[in-house]
Amino acid sequence: MEFETRFPVGVEQEVAWGEQDKLGHVNNTVYFRYFENARIAQFARLGLGLPEPGQVGEGPILASTTCDFLKPLQFPDRVRTEIGISRLGRSSFIQQYRIFSLTQQDYVAKGTSVSVYYDYAAGKSAPIPDRLRQAIIELEKSAT
Repeated sequence: MEFETRFPVGVEQEVAWGEQDKLGHVNNTVYFRYFENARIAQFARLGLGLPEPGQVGEGPILASTTCDFLKPLQFPDRVRTEIGISRLGRSSFIQQYRIFSLTQQDYVAKGTSVSVYYDYAAGKSAPIPDRLRQAIIELEKSAT
């Protein structure tokens, strides 16, 4: 199932001075942390509890992620990382991200990830449960 990505979940956070590298801009690895913060907020909005470390069960696992760096980000700044789902498959979904700099008033990065619904005990993918599938559809529809 394909969706028009509407980015219904957003997380704002301060850029930390220590996130900058020797060249004076936010290190590329930090963008993936911003994505992760948005992804976890999205999971919470979907009512998706994550297994505790060492606990067996089912839940999402990150299969891949990419980032296109559009503009350098520097301290001080505040960013809003937005996330939406563009495709919902049998056992996976594709997430789209964009990072907005409040100082620059522009998007500084965009990216994607694939999350797979995973049976940790069996060590393999599992079908997305109907309740989660419905929650994803409702969340994506709710965005303006």
